[in-house]
Amino acid sequence: MRANELDYDLPPELVAQHPVEPRDASRLLVFERTTGAIRHRTFRDLPDELDGRLVVVNDTRVVAARLRLRRETGGEVEVLLLERLEEGVWEALARPSRRLRAGERLRPRTTVSQGATVDLVEALGAGRWLVRLEGEPAGELPLPPYIHEAPEDPERYQTVYAAESGSAAAPTAGLHFSDDLLASLDHETVTLHVGLDTFRPLTEETVEAHAIHGERYHVEAEAWARIEGAGQVLAVGTTTTRVLETLAHGGPLEGRTDLFIMPGFTFRRVDALLTNFHLPRTTLLALVMAFAGIEETRRLYAVAVEERYRFYSFGDAMLVL
Repeated sequence: MRANELDYDLPPELVAQHPVEPRDASRLLVFERTTGAIRHRTFRDLPDELDGRLVVVNDTRVVAARLRLRRETGGEVEVLLLERLEEGVWEALARPSRRLRAGERLRPRTTVSQGATVDLVEALGAGRWLVRLEGEPAGELPLPPYIHEAPEDPERYQTVYAAESGSAAAPTAGLHFSDDLLASLDHETVTLHVGLDTFRPLTEETVEAHAIHGERYHVEAEAWARIEGAGQVLAVGTTTTRVLETLAHGGPLEGRTDLFIMPGFTFRRVDALLTNFHLPRTTLLALVMAFAGIEETRRLYAVAVEERYRFYSFGDAMLVL
């Protein structure tokens, strides 16, 4: 599959800059694979569409991982923490990175700045570093670059069920749930800590040539027993889908997954998918095409544009049954 098959045209005004209030007031495009039917609903109508399916969510929590720092020489550096490897040690992305050297100490830009002192341990290439810091990160939430203004309440970039800190980005399909809506559903939780590579655009000419950076996950044995034995399962988001299919294809209850779901993939546990509208030429869109069909996904995205749905992290949702 050529990477340009994941392209589509999107009017820039449809990129959502702010979340709707309340959370479950966002729109929901419903697609039935067996009939081809499309319905336009509101997210709070979700229970009416589920027909007894077990809902599975990803309870990861986004780390306040964007640190604005300064070198001893005075130069400004931004460090984005990507993944905690062990206590106090993280993989991070630093920019500008070219002049940085292992052994340097980076400090907050001002005495009132948030963020920890960061020691550069080892260069990993492509702007990535092994870094050490004390305590928990206390920087800014790492909002995607297409969101130009942070929400007044930082919790709006967290799901209401976020519990396990460790993600570099939110599992955005879950942002639509209110506490009351979630409580009304039969649901289970899994954890996958989202890395930025999940959202990284494909740079190879073919989809198959793209490599996904592994992401950490874990699932409690009791939760997997319920999920495995459920009649039908709705995966909330692409991250949840990757966890469930990793386990359904023989993966352990805890580890790393580099599962790349693209057209031609055989789904063994996910029966329905709830997801946002994704950026073109990304692994996320490839996953949606694998589940809904290539031409069907193109049609759905064209309908979403025509109907003026809101796209990306703070945008509306799509339910594929």
